[in-house]
Amino acid sequence: MSYIHFDKTQLINLNYSLDREIIRTNRSGTYTSTTIIGCNTRKYHGLLVVPQPQIDSQNHVMLSTVHETVIQHGASFHLGISKFPGNYFPRGHKYLEDFDSEPIPKLTYRVGGVVLQKELILDTNRDRVMIRYTLLDAHSPTKIQIQPFLAFRGYHSLCKENEAINKGFTKAPSGVKFQLYPEYDPLFLQISKKNEFVSKPDWYHNVEYIQERERGYDYQEDLFVPGYFEFEITKGESVIFSAGLTEADPKTRENAFQKEISRRIPRNNFENCLKNSAGQFIRKRDGDTRIIAGYPWFGWWGRDTFIAAPGLTLSNGDTDTFLDIMDTMSRDLKGPLFPNIGSGDFTNMTSIDAPLWFFWTLQQYIVYTGDKKTIKDRYLEKLRGIIEGYKKGTTYNIHMMENGLIWGGQKDVALTWMDAITPDGPVTPRIGCPVEIQALWYNALLFFHELSREEEYANLAAQVKDSFDREFWDWDNGYLADVVDGAEKDWSIRPNMLFATSLPYTMLSEEKNDMILEMVKSKLLTTRGLRSLSPDDPGYKGYYFGNQISRDNAYHNGTVWAWLLGHFVEGYLKLHGKAAKNFVQKIIKGFDGVMTQYGIGTVAEIYDGDPPHRPKGSVSQAWSVAELLRMMDLVNRI
Repeated sequence: MSYIHFDKTQLINLNYSLDREIIRTNRSGTYTSTTIIGCNTRKYHGLLVVPQPQIDSQNHVMLSTVHETVIQHGASFHLGISKFPGNYFPRGHKYLEDFDSEPIPKLTYRVGGVVLQKELILDTNRDRVMIRYTLLDAHSPTKIQIQPFLAFRGYHSLCKENEAINKGFTKAPSGVKFQLYPEYDPLFLQISKKNEFVSKPDWYHNVEYIQERERGYDYQEDLFVPGYFEFEITKGESVIFSAGLTEADPKTRENAFQKEISRRIPRNNFENCLKNSAGQFIRKRDGDTRIIAGYPWFGWWGRDTFIAAPGLTLSNGDTDTFLDIMDTMSRDLKGPLFPNIGSGDFTNMTSIDAPLWFFWTLQQYIVYTGDKKTIKDRYLEKLRGIIEGYKKGTTYNIHMMENGLIWGGQKDVALTWMDAITPDGPVTPRIGCPVEIQALWYNALLFFHELSREEEYANLAAQVKDSFDREFWDWDNGYLADVVDGAEKDWSIRPNMLFATSLPYTMLSEEKNDMILEMVKSKLLTTRGLRSLSPDDPGYKGYYFGNQISRDNAYHNGTVWAWLLGHFVEGYLKLHGKAAKNFVQKIIKGFDGVMTQYGIGTVAEIYDGDPPHRPKGSVSQAWSVAELLRMMDLVNRI
């Protein structure tokens, strides 16, 4: 039995199987995602979800799903499954025997004497998904029908029956080509052997996505089914169905499929699952290399990119990709600010911390490689521009005060990583001097001094240290204020103070670091990460659920974040050294169980603040995976 495996009793239990999702990406931003039984529960699910840059900057669901039918002795057995109002139809999951994730998603169906295996893989370099059907056993002539469900819509939206659709198709080698709307790329549906395409265009109405209903969004859509493919298959034979934006050669599909398998890292243990997942966040397209913050619905984010890049690339020895990401991001720098979301014409610059995380991520490159010269040659002037921009002041009132600390914020804008906004405004506005911004600022100043040897930055850092200690520390409380704004100080116990203990350059004594880390350990640490607010706080919310407003109010008010563990562990190891090794290893090992929950073989964005800390948010988050990999490296270096 492989590391990730589900048996029949688990698969036929919809309460169990529909809560477990797979996500696979290629290296150009295309992905395939569904549940382990192939029933889509989100509008973001689809067998082929691809960028359509000629339309907009988001992904688009081209092929939503396929329903297969096995035919023997004139009897039809439907293997597909979709949710419709009041029922699931067809209920093909009842024929499932097992699910295996090694080395690619593999489902095995048993229908009478027929045993059919279905494997799914993406083309690494093309916008194409391939499904291989292998008839493992059969005692009489067998046919298979494949019914494609087409969407051709942005992944944040839903499709409804319309008159604008082009129901026509053209022939392609061993298949057909569809272009439902003129602004879209055509979709090539092809099969690796001789087949018949039976045109039978129809709309399937009110396909339901139960996760969208639970999240308070529209959850029903109409999907266009143009007909079906039919072919004969013999015992031991494999046939490949291909769906892509470019025409494929049906004769080479088996070789192409095997070549893709050979590229995969086996998902045969916890660490290899993380490494596989890490590679899935890297997107190389049109000369840019970026990190997708999370799947299925995130794009690229500046803050997330800098925090996640070391764990996703350097921990795997991939320094070239790391530098490609830094070069791409550097081109987006506007004044002293990086985009919080997007790039080019689609940018949102509301991030006070992303530019300061840029310093930290470059420091990590030096930690892993010892190569300070590359960083200095490529990025020194970019770093200078950020520091000088913060000193002079920039948008959103981000500026250095006379005491050297960084102040920022304005009404209706959330500048820190705690950035949830409802119709009432930012949930945690944190206007003033947030604690982690000062820690990052101090670290940035001393790192720049390390590279440039210009004493004025060391002198400024000394001033920041004095001001920070005076304004943020309180011996009676025994920890740091979360935000300081003049005489007003927020003493909420949040994880933001821990960055003052973890960064390469820190301002506090060992005694203070110890008190902070013990406070975080006591109030915030869970088996899945750190709570964003102490349970003792009246504003604490232990469960992340409901519509968007309800979820946003909990997002940074108790919800657990796995990525924060990286900096907790780093601060803890700096303080305790080898004595902390077993403690940290236990934290890491605790995540072994999540590989078969929620996002299979990966780590979720967030978890409930209250036990049992159920996974929530995106099923696969870049900085969650990255920081676990970096934590492993930190332990190995002890």
